[in-house]
Amino acid sequence: PLSLLIFHTSALRSAPPHFTMAKHLARIHGTEEDKVNCPFYFKIGSCRHGDRCSRLHHKPAFSPTLLIKHLYRHPQRLAELQQAATAGTAVVDHEKAQEDFLCFFEDLYMEFSKFGRIDALHVCDNL
Repeated sequence: PLSLLIFHTSALRSAPPHFTMAKHLARIHGTEEDKVNCPFYFKIGSCRHGDRCSRLHHKPAFSPTLLIKHLYRHPQRLAELQQAATAGTAVVDHEKAQEDFLCFFEDLYMEFSKFGRIDALHVCDNL
């Protein structure tokens, strides 16, 4: 690590230290390298960890992003809940689950498009 630090110091000697640090922070902001800001929240405006996330979620005062929690119930999760409640086995038909999801996605897209242009529509599941 010491030789690496010396290499970086000599390579960056021409630029002021605050400039190189700002450049570095701008480069890693919103990526996995950023240990302060949540990259998942930065990309789509939602994080599977919610308030328990160890990284920061910068919530803008206004946003074109609409987040609706608990709108889609994944059949696999429902089967797992049913199995835990009844101590039995629950089987999920994956083809039917995929078809149901595609119908859900299409319905959701059609309804949201009534209110304006949709740039992206993400359905997230906390696996």
